[in-house]
Amino acid sequence: MITTTAIGYPYIGENREWKRLLERFWKQEIDEQTVQAEWKNLRITHLKKQQALGLTQVTTGDFTMYDRMLDMAFLFNLIPSRYRTLEEVPTLTTYYAMARGTSDTVASEMTKWFNTNYHYIVPEYEGATLSLNHNYYVDWFLEAKDAVDVDVKPTLIGPVTFSKLTKGYNDKELAHYLLELLPLYTQVLQQLVDAGAEWIQLEEPIFTTALSESDARLAEVIYTQLAEAVPQAKIMLTTYFEALTHFERITNLPVAGIGLDLVHGKKENLASLRQHGFPETKTLALGVVNGRDIWASNLQEVAQDVQAVQTLVSPQNIWLQPSCSLQHCPVTVSNETTLFETLKNALAFSDEKLTELVEVSGYIATATWPNPSAVSSSMKRIEALKNHSSRQNETVSTALAKLDEHDFKRAMPFTERLPLQQEALKLPLFPTTTIGSFPQSKEVRSWRAAWRRGELDDVAYEAKLKDETRRWITIQEDIGLDVFVHGEFERTDMVEYFGEKLAGFAFTTFAWVVSYGSRCVKPPIIYGDVDWLAPMTVKETVFAQQHTDKWMKGMLTGPVTILNWSFVRNDITRDIVAAQISLALRKEIDALEQAGIRIIQVDEPALREGLPLRKENWQTYLTWAIDAFKLATSRVDHTTQIHTHMCYCEFNDFIAPITALDADVISLETSRSHGELIHSLKENPYPYGVGLGVYDIHSPRVPAVDEMATILDDSLAVIPTQHFWVNPDCGLKTRQEPETIASLKHMVEAATALRQKAYQHHLS
Repeated sequence: MITTTAIGYPYIGENREWKRLLERFWKQEIDEQTVQAEWKNLRITHLKKQQALGLTQVTTGDFTMYDRMLDMAFLFNLIPSRYRTLEEVPTLTTYYAMARGTSDTVASEMTKWFNTNYHYIVPEYEGATLSLNHNYYVDWFLEAKDAVDVDVKPTLIGPVTFSKLTKGYNDKELAHYLLELLPLYTQVLQQLVDAGAEWIQLEEPIFTTALSESDARLAEVIYTQLAEAVPQAKIMLTTYFEALTHFERITNLPVAGIGLDLVHGKKENLASLRQHGFPETKTLALGVVNGRDIWASNLQEVAQDVQAVQTLVSPQNIWLQPSCSLQHCPVTVSNETTLFETLKNALAFSDEKLTELVEVSGYIATATWPNPSAVSSSMKRIEALKNHSSRQNETVSTALAKLDEHDFKRAMPFTERLPLQQEALKLPLFPTTTIGSFPQSKEVRSWRAAWRRGELDDVAYEAKLKDETRRWITIQEDIGLDVFVHGEFERTDMVEYFGEKLAGFAFTTFAWVVSYGSRCVKPPIIYGDVDWLAPMTVKETVFAQQHTDKWMKGMLTGPVTILNWSFVRNDITRDIVAAQISLALRKEIDALEQAGIRIIQVDEPALREGLPLRKENWQTYLTWAIDAFKLATSRVDHTTQIHTHMCYCEFNDFIAPITALDADVISLETSRSHGELIHSLKENPYPYGVGLGVYDIHSPRVPAVDEMATILDDSLAVIPTQHFWVNPDCGLKTRQEPETIASLKHMVEAATALRQKAYQHHLS
């Protein structure tokens, strides 16, 4: 029997309806009862659509009120003590305080979900007794049972993944944490079984990482306990993002089914099936269409992959599903009306991928394609894009062929160029700056929308942007910052903006995916050879520089971030695409230098997220990713200072790669995990300039001067005075103006006090 299902479906809606409801609730425009009722309507709409597309099983629990890891933590009453004073019985007030902070309480740490661009809230365990809060998973399951006529499968993040991603306990405390946690998982499973759930999906992406022997034993203990406690639960243990590790042991856990990624883990998973087989009594779920990209599948190849598995093993049943949750993929191509036909025909978003599953399922079950022309049509559409003129740019291919080792190395080492930069720039100790963007008000966004609609001509639009830039230069002067930015008011998104000005990129109208919380992005599509066409940032940067005596930073997005935050063509390897982007950015950096800009920031917040999940596979990626950054930046003059910026990630094991970038200054987004990075830098000192973010820009709270001063004092233990920069965590585009100005004033005040102490110490 072939079941077609999804690990998860995009919860944000075709036009970000989920986001709009959430933000209206935050603004108190609607109450909790209203937002929950509207969210229910949205969930049911999504379920009925999946049934109409032909799925034989739909999934619940793939919805969230902010983040699914936060949902689980809240379900288990895993609420840090700093939030427990907010209310006696935790409600959404506490839930959103954990996600976003309050005026008096910092938010929980946020970091990347494995190697994706989605950020999750990190659960914190403080040793308190856990308990079960209201079980929304049962509510969502029951509403689905009433709404659709196909099988319904609840999904939860599995206990091993959840516990491994929780912070706050050491190895000795793990057993106590699990003793608290596992009975709650047992209760949830039992409640779902009692509600009528036949299958329950537990997502364990941690099983595709480099699990240690102790981790594998832990998995065996956990799943044995769950099977003994709730023997009626048919658990589909599903994995994704890469191939399953400890294959034989995991597939023999006491669960009813195992899900394998047959896209990103295809080669290794097939080899493991060939070597170890698969239990005949279990169901095998195969992730056969790519849940993380937007390209149409070659249906013949997908069918052949399924048939290859069938020649190796004889599971009880086979399910076909995407390789991971479709939350990483836009909803539907059908709404896109501006893409050129050859490109649009080669795309498949979430709805189209589910249609592909149903098509392949029909063929596997009957040896006949339900739609006889489907296979030839898919191949023709893919081939048409492959042969498109956009992929035959001889200028780009010639430039790549001429590269040699000198293109990837600064002509002078940092220790020699730093004194030259200090002499040229004449910055004070502990120079203050921001990461790039300033708040984009409704007014700014309305100008852009009017301009795009043709209601505002270029001259009028640029005049408004110049006025806003001048206003924020004055604000920066008043605040007392040392290195300015122009504010990026002309930019919508840090990748989209550059993609619109480079050859080889296309843009959608409704292809939104969630990045964190209610923050959604529309990744560009890299479909052709990338090439620089004309200066992209020079006009705005030079205009801003002309209106201040302070240094103005040129602001660029780095090649690896542009790559990792885009949907990337799949006909050539990613390292080649990255090198194409690097050559384009190198021309932009040349143009900025020629215009007199001497501080240029090339942001790489997504450098780490492109890493393979297992450390033994890192080096190949890191080699070409670091080379891409150096290719873009290494041709600058000795006195030109290259900055970069990185967002939330675990830096403890990443100091060496960021050092290899050879950037003069790096700013790091660390306020939610500052102490951990301080410890890491003590172990592995960073030899370049560095600014550890002193406040969290994802929260509306304004930190006190003393709070920032404490962070700066702690940072002095690991950053030499001559290398020390002071900055916020990240760009300020999503913040409100009053809180931004207040926070930056506090930041400058804290830096000024530190500077005065340093001068006094020097004089004494």
